[in-house]
Amino acid sequence: MHERSIALSIVEGAEEQILRGGGGYVCAVHLKLGPLSGVVKEALLSAFGLAREGTPFAECDLLIEEVPVTVFCPTCEAPRAVESMQERRCVQCGTFAPKVLSGEELELSAIEIADL
Repeated sequence: MHERSIALSIVEGAEEQILRGGGGYVCAVHLKLGPLSGVVKEALLSAFGLAREGTPFAECDLLIEEVPVTVFCPTCEAPRAVESMQERRCVQCGTFAPKVLSGEELELSAIEIADL
């Protein structure tokens, strides 16, 4: 379960931010997650709950923004959604679209810090 190591990395990253910023309390960590990242949202939330136990982030929330899969359609010459993640065909014209624009994200986007 690689979600556990990802959750531990999130907690470590939050800890580094607190140290660099001179203290505070981490209220929430915001993450962008795409379906092509290979990470299961529910497993990551569960692993994060375990990773934060016994740390200063025990009450910290992990807020996940799910990023949809979009591709660049060479026929439409525009960003488009896909019919299925496996086939990557444009929903408008059905053309195979090899260039993925979004949906692979596993990105720490923000950390909410409050003063103590």
